[in-house]
Amino acid sequence: MANTLLKIEHLTKSYDGNVILKDFNLSVRKGEVIVIIGPSGCGKSTLLRCINGLEPIQSGVIKLDDEIIDSKSKTITKLRQRVGMVFQSYDLFPHKTVLQNIILAPTLVQKRDKKEAVAEAEQLLDKVGLSDKKDSYPRQLSGGQKQRVAIVRALCMHPEVMLFDEVTAALDPEMVREVLDTMLELARQGSTMLIVTHEMEFAKAVSDRVIFLDNGEIVEEGAPQSFFNHPKTERAQKFLHTFEFEHIK
Repeated sequence: MANTLLKIEHLTKSYDGNVILKDFNLSVRKGEVIVIIGPSGCGKSTLLRCINGLEPIQSGVIKLDDEIIDSKSKTITKLRQRVGMVFQSYDLFPHKTVLQNIILAPTLVQKRDKKEAVAEAEQLLDKVGLSDKKDSYPRQLSGGQKQRVAIVRALCMHPEVMLFDEVTAALDPEMVREVLDTMLELARQGSTMLIVTHEMEFAKAVSDRVIFLDNGEIVEEGAPQSFFNHPKTERAQKFLHTFEFEHIK
């Protein structure tokens, strides 16, 4: 596949003999936005953690360009800098300001000039509408604001791929929109992203490709309009019907 940035081949992941991902294969092109959906426990979050080297795998290969991502490798810390990840929980240091949280890794891990890191952090905060919060502490922010800070913190590391794991799951409905708008803007700018979400309308709007995962396997994949309007498999049809019912209810 031309311009393939991330490649997963025959990935198997299990916990205590319980197989979570089975012979999983996926190629991601540079600039592509892939949304991963599926029922709880199907392996979505585990997949992202494997890609970021946070979980050891039992077999298979995960490659970023030509480099193998291996959680046990001596180079995993450096490789992980190329793969940004934003979790459900914001994981901001409560005793540090927004700005201090953002520039910590660029200056400490990447040894970048502090003035340069601060300038970039301030620019990104302005883009997500939080320039006036740079000296605030996490406790002074709403959930949506904390999540946007977490996104800026990841972006400041200049990752080649961004992973989002249910980043709106812990937010009140009013806060969800501001976070999704930030992610939509990243997509427009050509960022390579893998997004796990239960926000179906957002998935339609942001994705180049939708992956439907169940029992650790890709059941169906395709362009968003095709997948959501004309799902081919009975399992995908049942899953989407459940969401339509919940939306109507």
